[in-house]
Amino acid sequence: MHMHKKAHLPKKLCPVCQRSFSWRRKWDKCWDEVKYCSKRCSSNKRRLPFNE
Repeated sequence: MHMHKKAHLPKKLCPVCQRSFSWRRKWDKCWDEVKYCSKRCSSNKRRLPFNE
């Protein structure tokens, strides 16, 4: 069994909730396009300030 170190995973900051989130396997091919940490934040993106 091969163990992975989670500390070495890339992280991003969600512009809606301001929390950091880590890379997930399902985002392997589209990590550059991922902006939001969850579907909830993605649907609440209208609450962002206009300075983005």
